[in-house]
Amino acid sequence: MSTRRPNIVFLLSDDHAAHAIGTYGSVVNRTPHIDAVAAAGVRLDNLFATNSLCAPSRASILTGTYSHVNGVTTLDTPIDASQPTFVTALREAGYRTAFVGKWHMGQGTSDGVEHDPQGFDRWDALIDQGEYHDPRFLSPDGLRVEQGYATELISDLAQRWVEGLDGDDPWCVLVWHKAPHRPWEPDAAHDGLYAEGGPLGGTPIPVPATFTDDLAGRSDTARRAAMRVADHLTAEDLKQPVPEGLSHDEEALWKYQRYMEDYLACVASVDDNVGRITDWLRERGDLDDTIVVYSSDQGFFLGDHGWFDKRFMYEESIRMPFVLSYPRAVAPGQALDRIVTNVDIAATLLDASGVGVPSRMQGRSFWGDLTDPVAAQSDRDRETEGFYYRYWMHDDSSHQVGAHYGYRTHRYTLIFFYNDGLGLPGCSDRRFAQEWELYDLEADPEELFNVADDPAYAQVRDELEARMWLAQKEVGDDPHPDQPVPRLIAEATST
Repeated sequence: MSTRRPNIVFLLSDDHAAHAIGTYGSVVNRTPHIDAVAAAGVRLDNLFATNSLCAPSRASILTGTYSHVNGVTTLDTPIDASQPTFVTALREAGYRTAFVGKWHMGQGTSDGVEHDPQGFDRWDALIDQGEYHDPRFLSPDGLRVEQGYATELISDLAQRWVEGLDGDDPWCVLVWHKAPHRPWEPDAAHDGLYAEGGPLGGTPIPVPATFTDDLAGRSDTARRAAMRVADHLTAEDLKQPVPEGLSHDEEALWKYQRYMEDYLACVASVDDNVGRITDWLRERGDLDDTIVVYSSDQGFFLGDHGWFDKRFMYEESIRMPFVLSYPRAVAPGQALDRIVTNVDIAATLLDASGVGVPSRMQGRSFWGDLTDPVAAQSDRDRETEGFYYRYWMHDDSSHQVGAHYGYRTHRYTLIFFYNDGLGLPGCSDRRFAQEWELYDLEADPEELFNVADDPAYAQVRDELEARMWLAQKEVGDDPHPDQPVPRLIAEATST
């Protein structure tokens, strides 16, 4: 067994839904290179974002902490980049470190706080969301424009940095893509790949079973959300006018096809670049000694329930793809269904590298689940597994998703929409009613029927409210002032 510490290549995309990846059962596209990473190692089937939004999830991945601890709760709350991350811990332990791609957690300095990447020997960051074509990059050397396509360029820059290293020190490079984030602009090599008549087209892209969901089984909060494919995709998104003479239903289907053609073409470029990286590692003789991770910062609605975007504590939004290979220690062909979160990733990579986990980090390592799955399974109590979620950006007028938090187990999802301060145009101080949702994922995997007020689920709801309350306390978050103390907690403290 080699005693060499592993190199790390952490590939992260933006808004890549697990159900648009072959190894996760995609029926809309092919991802052979991501699938190959999973086949060579492990696929995590229950890794979730604790705040389904780009910047907050990236901050949790880096710091191993929840949003209220690392301070990046919304798109408008930049990171204090001086706080400890798994990268700073690796660097202190002798790793060479680099970041290339989409940072999206603020840039520059404000209020004396530095938001640019720190803890890296080299960093090259896209400006804000970044451009797909001829993107601007900011580095310690200044601002420049790189000619080409962002996904290709990010891979180029990462490889160039590694190729320039001297010595035998282990290294870690974060290869964080912009794609497939909106506005979904494919490169020339993949444009039209999934269009009718394209190499992988010819028939319409399959429509989700819930595409025409009228959301009658959900809360008013869900029905208010402005993320309908039929109503809220723009001309910029679609890149051409809607054909005249279509009915509303026909227009919705046309928009879905255009949206998915471009989205999947962007994914195809990401997948090809995953293949570029793994082929390059193999040619260098580094593949066996390198942890290769592919993930996304959260999930995404691909027409599910008629939506695009994310934010909600619903399955398509919170489920993150995560595949990992490391031939030295991780057996091939595994699938892990233990519930873990983006907060756990930092501790896991440090554990895999033999580096101590800073006490500030809140996540737990799941490395032992990957290297000794039999022992991990024997120690497991599936009934106690669950995680706490909180979406904070209730003042966002672009999608009008009410603030909420909740608790997810293998079988149930409980959500509390506290809804205050929802910033709708012209009524930024408007307050909506609080609402609860509860879904039985075993009986209702598509989350169509809210059973929060169903008497048959009263005991389940009581237990989940108590578990949510305790999980919230455990991670150091504060409940909303108007949230009632769960009945089981109140009874326990009164006796």
